[in-house]
Amino acid sequence: MVANLSAHKRGWDSRWKEFSDEAGKAEALKNQLLKLVDEDTRAFNGIMHAFSLPNSSEEDKQTRKKAISEATVHAIETPLQVMKLSLQSMAIIRRMAETGNSNSVSDAGVGALCARTAVLGAWLNVKINCAGFEDRSFAEKKLEEAKVLADKAIAAESKILEIVNSKIGG
Repeated sequence: MVANLSAHKRGWDSRWKEFSDEAGKAEALKNQLLKLVDEDTRAFNGIMHAFSLPNSSEEDKQTRKKAISEATVHAIETPLQVMKLSLQSMAIIRRMAETGNSNSVSDAGVGALCARTAVLGAWLNVKINCAGFEDRSFAEKKLEEAKVLADKAIAAESKILEIVNSKIGG
């Protein structure tokens, strides 16, 4: 929103491409994130399906165990991707807070709050899917990666809100 409002601000004609490019990047991230909403649902359904597989024979047990493992990896990787993309959006949000139309800087602050929430919400999904995962080495690696992303999102949100508040006073 800030990029679009800035691109059309009177007197900023020379900056139209700059803000249009930022809006395009943000739109692409939004579209990827929307696809991941559906992918996260499919990942959850995959786990549910894997747990419903037969468990009678030794062959059934091995097939079921492999399916559960594969589905769980997918259910860990999908929210991890949400975390990465949401964190990427914060770089655009920060640039808009710094250089965008000051009359819409509060929208950059709201964007930062939403992006941080997306990162931390996805982190919860990573954590719950790692909790009982048998491959502890994989789970610990993904948990560590997710923690780094969460910490970066919290720091980015703080910096963006600092910029926003300095511009609107408060």
